[in-house]
Amino acid sequence: MPSFIPLAATALLTLVWGYSWILNKIAITALGPFTFSAWRMLIASLCLLLAMALSGRSLKPTRWPEMLRLGLIQTTGFIGLSMWALLEGSVGRTSILVFTMPFWTVALAWPVLGERIREWQWLALAIALAGLVLLIRPWDPQGSLLSKLLAVASGFAWAAGSVEVKRMQQKAPVDLLSLTTWQMVFGSIPLMGIAGLAGEPPPVWTPTLIAMLFTLAMISTALCWVIWLYVLRRLSTSVASMSMLAVPVVAILSAHWQLGERTAPTEVAGMVCIGAALVLLNLAGRWARRGLPP
Repeated sequence: MPSFIPLAATALLTLVWGYSWILNKIAITALGPFTFSAWRMLIASLCLLLAMALSGRSLKPTRWPEMLRLGLIQTTGFIGLSMWALLEGSVGRTSILVFTMPFWTVALAWPVLGERIREWQWLALAIALAGLVLLIRPWDPQGSLLSKLLAVASGFAWAAGSVEVKRMQQKAPVDLLSLTTWQMVFGSIPLMGIAGLAGEPPPVWTPTLIAMLFTLAMISTALCWVIWLYVLRRLSTSVASMSMLAVPVVAILSAHWQLGERTAPTEVAGMVCIGAALVLLNLAGRWARRGLPP
């Protein structure tokens, strides 16, 4: 299969997931973070179950204990925490902190998967880390501390889920559609319970809100999570996760354009650093595949 397809899939994810932060922010103010997450994941799960039935796949989950664990980590943990963080904070800052995921992924992939960090990856990681520090601005107390902690915890949950997917595939290949579907099914059930325990008010449905919810569930969630698992299968865990650092850049630019969130000069410098890290990462990846020294 041509090598440009995983890269094209990564670029598509960057654009869709980046702008989805804007729609998420609008939706959670109307529904509440856990009610929104529960409905979003439920609709996405039903869409994927229908896709499995139409494609002739068995609807019976295989290796369900592993899929249950993945669902609790990746759907309940990642989605629930990130939407809670987004309610408490801005789109730009929350998306940036959620995307500390690549650093957690690289750290977890080394002991769990045996993926050692190469010299050029250390350099790309250092440049990206400098960019994230400029974007996060830890010296600036502005913003909710709770939101920041929730966003970082969400990034860790996403990283743990990505490493778990890779570990499952190394143990024995699992159908991507089945894996995506059942981890969402298992993970959406606790979200419904949390929404009830949180005491969020019942939703007031409008045509715009319904259209937004279905768009996020069917495209940003169901379709894009299948694409993400495909990217994880085709690329190394560290390369795939580092490439996702472009998503918060898209989110920041979208929030500036649509929500009026201002971007500080240090945040612009951070975006440049992240872009440089991504260029280095992709070039070094090509050199490695061709057997050339970076």
